[in-house]
Amino acid sequence: MAYKIMVQGTMSNAGKSLIVTGLARLFAREGYKTAPFKSQNMALNSFITEDGFEIGRAQAVQAEAAGIKPEVYMNPVLLKPVSEMGSQVIVNGKAVCNMKAKDYFEYKKKLVPDIMRALDYLENKFDIIVIEGAGSPAEINLRDNDIVNMGLAEMAGSPVLLAGDIDRGGVFAQLYGTIALLREDERKRIKGLLINKFRGDKSILAPGLEMLEEKCGKPVFGVIPYVNVDIDDEDSLSGRFSVRKSAGVIDIAVIKLPKISNFTDFGVFENFEGVSLRYVDRTPDLKEPDMVFIPGTKNTIKDLMWIRQNGIEAAVKKLNSNGCVIFGICGGYQMLGNIISDPGGMEENGMARGMGFINIDTVFNGEKKTVQVSGHFGRVNGIFTGLSGMEYKGYEIHMGHTEGKRQQCIDISGSSSNIYGSYIHGLFDNGDIAYTMVKALAERKNADISGIKKFNYMEYKEQQYDLLADTIRDNVDMDSIRKCMGM
Repeated sequence: MAYKIMVQGTMSNAGKSLIVTGLARLFAREGYKTAPFKSQNMALNSFITEDGFEIGRAQAVQAEAAGIKPEVYMNPVLLKPVSEMGSQVIVNGKAVCNMKAKDYFEYKKKLVPDIMRALDYLENKFDIIVIEGAGSPAEINLRDNDIVNMGLAEMAGSPVLLAGDIDRGGVFAQLYGTIALLREDERKRIKGLLINKFRGDKSILAPGLEMLEEKCGKPVFGVIPYVNVDIDDEDSLSGRFSVRKSAGVIDIAVIKLPKISNFTDFGVFENFEGVSLRYVDRTPDLKEPDMVFIPGTKNTIKDLMWIRQNGIEAAVKKLNSNGCVIFGICGGYQMLGNIISDPGGMEENGMARGMGFINIDTVFNGEKKTVQVSGHFGRVNGIFTGLSGMEYKGYEIHMGHTEGKRQQCIDISGSSSNIYGSYIHGLFDNGDIAYTMVKALAERKNADISGIKKFNYMEYKEQQYDLLADTIRDNVDMDSIRKCMGM
């Protein structure tokens, strides 16, 4: 059976996902076959495995860091919010139904056999499993039906590390308060504390750490410094959205939809010198970008209405009439068409007029398409004609079936008016696709492109995983962690 270690946090966004990613990378570099595991994830960023199953994007990233292919067993339950009160429930990689939070609370105990089957599979295939919790284990109102924090640790027989985020303040109260609210048997599972995202001189923390260990009865295994590592974010808690950037030589705006999903599609553009990537949710903030991305969404009709009502649709059309490129991905692609209808209420009951850029119609039905795709672009018109014939790969995740005057869904759709759309997530991650697009935008405006260089995005991500692993190795007592794992 595999060795196990679980990372829980005092709250959401305490850094659990990154700590698990770094530990997975560390153990993999030491020669252990290592897998991530999160029994239940709630996120709008997801990934499709080679065999067509949908899992949380964070678990795909963690698997990549460990040097293995993502599998559905790494995240057997995924919740994708479709409204303020409910989510689409995905079990073993396939959508089961939409469910209100209260109903899911009663239902989730039935998922324990699926969770344990997934964990058993990983235990028999890998040497080490690094498990990630969700939110906080001290949500005492949820304890009875817990399947992702202490409830899972008990079922899995896993020791626990508890991480707190010092960057937001109050880390000592976070850690002490969390432990105080746990049952005695749960406290015993916590083997050590981690303080995450520290900035400054660690010696200043020494008196606090000593008192924390005394009050909690738990050792502090490490103080992890704040590290500027570029790794895909878990969900919409991402700090990327709050960064206010000025326009670069090439300025790209991403519409920050209320139910935005898979915004990690655009991260590659942030790595080109002179290119700014901004997330925009107000019409005045659009300004005059060279390209606007309309991203994926978990509620296409509702987010389309939001775009229309707050004036962004009109602003986007005006920008396009002045030459701005508009590019829709997945739900954003559907919005560019003529009609979107959802007669069965898969996301949002009803029908909506699209933006009318591309001659396509989309109908939501009961079948969710989840598949990896690859191929070569056909003839691409407009400014991105340089993409014609280039190789691509990625994955599709969508409910709607789209028909009309369009190329195959594995190809990019385009027109001479510089309107583009694709169902493919991860489209820009591979090869020279993003570089070709940025170069074309720069050449059109006679901008200096000397600083825009090709780079290998996959190699860049590998460097980021190593940076994270090195940071954890240098600042965490790994010997104590291995000991509590029984290694």
